[in-house]
Amino acid sequence: MQTLANDTRVGAGRLLGTGLLAVLVAMVATTLAAALAQALGVDFQIPDGGESIPLPGFAVVTGFFSVLGVVIAVALRRWSVRPAVRFMWTALSLTAISLVPPFLCGADAATITALVGLHLVAAAVMIPALARRLR
Repeated sequence: MQTLANDTRVGAGRLLGTGLLAVLVAMVATTLAAALAQALGVDFQIPDGGESIPLPGFAVVTGFFSVLGVVIAVALRRWSVRPAVRFMWTALSLTAISLVPPFLCGADAATITALVGLHLVAAAVMIPALARRLR
């Protein structure tokens, strides 16, 4: 019985470690991709607020929602019979939902395209890393 508890803690620790490393990678990747988009002329101007999204903002938002993904993965690992499958469905659904707001903010086509691409960059880092660890 003691071994099972230790295995569970070790597995959760590995998931958490992998998740936090993936969060850092996703933050760097989205920030670099946003910087590249800016260098190519995307202004990230959101008409509702009249301001451009600053580069550090991409890291902060990516970090917040990526940590939320890690929390979901840890919870599914603890309480789901099939955590990897459940995580994939949950993560893909949330990613699809996250692609809607860029179209609703009133930004120009270049900004919308870049924002959608940045969502996909973060998902491409986070989802496989966590799903692989949940198997």
